[in-house]
Amino acid sequence: MILTKLAYKSLLNRRASVLLTLFTIAISVMLLLSIERIRVDAKTSFSNTISGTDLIVGARTGDIQLLLSSVFRIGHANNGVSWQSYQYIAAQRGVKWSIPISLGDSHKGQAVIGTTRDYFTHYRFGKKQTLSFQQGHPFERVNQVVLGSDVASRLGYTLGDNIVISHGMGNTSFHHHKDNPFTVIGILNATGTPVDKTLHIPLAAIDLIHGGVHSSNVEHGESDEHHVHDEHDEHDEHDEHDEHNNLIGEPNQITAFLMGFDSPLYTLQIRRNINQYKKEPLLAIMPTVTLKELWQMLAIVEKVLLLFSGVVILVSLLGMLTTLLANLNQRRRELAILRSVGARPWQLFTLISMESLFTTLLGCLVGCGLYYGVMLVSSSYLQSHAGISVNIAMLSYYELTLIGVIMAAGFIIGLIPATRAYFYSLSDGMSIKT
Repeated sequence: MILTKLAYKSLLNRRASVLLTLFTIAISVMLLLSIERIRVDAKTSFSNTISGTDLIVGARTGDIQLLLSSVFRIGHANNGVSWQSYQYIAAQRGVKWSIPISLGDSHKGQAVIGTTRDYFTHYRFGKKQTLSFQQGHPFERVNQVVLGSDVASRLGYTLGDNIVISHGMGNTSFHHHKDNPFTVIGILNATGTPVDKTLHIPLAAIDLIHGGVHSSNVEHGESDEHHVHDEHDEHDEHDEHDEHNNLIGEPNQITAFLMGFDSPLYTLQIRRNINQYKKEPLLAIMPTVTLKELWQMLAIVEKVLLLFSGVVILVSLLGMLTTLLANLNQRRRELAILRSVGARPWQLFTLISMESLFTTLLGCLVGCGLYYGVMLVSSSYLQSHAGISVNIAMLSYYELTLIGVIMAAGFIIGLIPATRAYFYSLSDGMSIKT
């Protein structure tokens, strides 16, 4: 207890240098934990972007390029898939569901996807979670749009607002489809995936806005058609089928389509058939496998980040060593007084060791506090700008192990000045040789 009190008083007496060393260790711990948490959560967020989808089919290109363009809205697809090929493949035995998607337009930098109502039924993310609506419902007419949660919150849209789609991806577009405005009919709940940054319109609307037909004509045609059908109640079932077709249309081609199967055996069989499809060059990928390939490519980046964090921690601990060694020469009188009042060499050894251990411990505690503060402040930014859903929870076993390694390294480094003080105390008169 006496040595603990002496170590505490000694640190207070040298608080300027101790605080500087403590702050350096805290910054390195915060950096290490932040990089580790973002690395793990980024991997989890990418993996959770799509689940329950057995195949993604698009024009023949690279596996990762097809995954990034169709799921993450990163990059552009070089070619499309003809509508006839899609219908043929979707009708194959064992296909449980299929979702056609068409990309290439945007709204104020946010991606626009043309699809069908099946998208809201069969698309899965996370642990096979379904899409749910914060407000409204799926589109029912060709001039309606469903917004992702991030699009609605960032741009301030509510149900009933009209928006204009622009041609091309990105923040800059020189052609706006002003003749075909869309009405917001639904807003999805947050998913932590690119769905939050996407506007969803009927597949038929893609041909509509690029074909030059005014949406009011289509809407008027729909109302006339429904009026005629209302006069013939015996055709109600046929009306629903026509309305469904009006939302799909007959596009020349689509960007890609997602597929789910009744059995994994169908997945492998149809994937092989698609990759050998003779009518046009197509590629079918399994998203889970391709995601693993993507992270294997990024493994070197993970290692570099961890190495960078390790170097920062090493520099901070070496700074602590330098400070302790420099202070040791200045503390000759203090150590001599302790020896004169009966302190033994091993007690001086313990005192210096405890000081380094306390400094490292306080640095780790402050670093953990800074880490949680940074995560709380940056979580919303990472979610909205990088699509990374940060899990702010208790430190994992691996993270606690990293803290333990830092503590052990700090203690070992503290043994160097402690050993020097021990041998000095054995020399006559406590004289420190230079």
